Amino acid sequence: MAIKVLVVDDSAFFRRRVTEILNLHPELEVIGDAANGKDAVEKTAQLRPDVITMDIEMPVMDGITSVRHIMEKTPTPIIMFSSLTHDGAKATLDALEAGALDFLPKKFEDIAKDKKEGTKLLQERVCALGRRSGMMARKRVTPQPAVETKPTSRTTTASTSRFERTAPKTPTRPAPARPAAARRSSGKSYKLLAIGTSTGGPVALQKVLTTFPSNFNLPIILVQHMPAAFTPAFAARLNTLCKINVKEAQSGDVLRPGTAYLAPGGKQMILEGRSSSPTLKIMDDDSGKLTYKPSVDLSFGSAAKIYGGDVLGIILTGMGADGREGSRMLKQRGAKIWAQDEASCVVYGMPQAVTVAGISEENIDIEGMGPAILKELKYG
Repeated sequence: MAIKVLVVDDSAFFRRRVTEILNLHPELEVIGDAANGKDAVEKTAQLRPDVITMDIEMPVMDGITSVRHIMEKTPTPIIMFSSLTHDGAKATLDALEAGALDFLPKKFEDIAKDKKEGTKLLQERVCALGRRSGMMARKRVTPQPAVETKPTSRTTTASTSRFERTAPKTPTRPAPARPAAARRSSGKSYKLLAIGTSTGGPVALQKVLTTFPSNFNLPIILVQHMPAAFTPAFAARLNTLCKINVKEAQSGDVLRPGTAYLAPGGKQMILEGRSSSPTLKIMDDDSGKLTYKPSVDLSFGSAAKIYGGDVLGIILTGMGADGREGSRMLKQRGAKIWAQDEASCVVYGMPQAVTVAGISEENIDIEGMGPAILKELKYG
């Protein structure tokens, strides 16, 4: 059965373009379109699509407001189209907090070398969301508990919907989940927390990092697949919401306890120096050898060289297998690797890769990941 898609954009030309691209894929079928957010809300209720592609700026009702209404009434996986600007990044993050699951730049040439690659990427991202939409629990969105934030002129709240997922194609034997309250620290000591993620990562990272106290005593590296225009806004948003400090990483940064360093989009981030005072190096990468910029594999691999086994590595929701080899390098040196569990992932790709490879020791629900990390680090 084809994955049914609703295309939403105020531009008739763009709606036709997206429709043509999606209908070329044998698993996808565009069943309708909408020219504004209000129309999208109504057609979602009427047509019950499996996936929605949504523009942000539209007349009558904008995309962010439309996402909120859809997630309240008929929860459906939504992928946003946005511009690669500061305002576009902020609006996209607002849409993800409202319940959208993924995003792509509206200009395909910004993310692909040619038209064929851009077409394939859009089809793959829609398919990834559509394959698990059949098991989506049609429940109202429940607001997330309020989190203590740093003083700011405005507060941001986050809400997401809850989903059930289909079983992975490759059989897995994840470690049985344990409630956070029942967890005990392994007694291992750590010098670094390393987290890698992709699709669904912005909301997942927020859930994890907002649980950490202001006296969190490890440095943290964050590798999120994200365009260059988005990472400054994302780091600033996390810094506002979290008790720890969060910043976009810069070359020469010395890793400090209680600070999370977000790898800049479009570049690579590696650790250098000694474990007593490691620094970050941010590099351009035109080699063509690595698919992702930033790459979890590259950052995790450099962490293994600096810290050896004194690392707790976390792989969260995302497409593909980036992070598997970097996690393997860490584990070979004695580090612990945990993965987000399938049921709470937006896309069970990266966590599945480390689980199937036997690298992950624990598979943890995203709601319990933060508390589990704190237990392991002896915070409770």
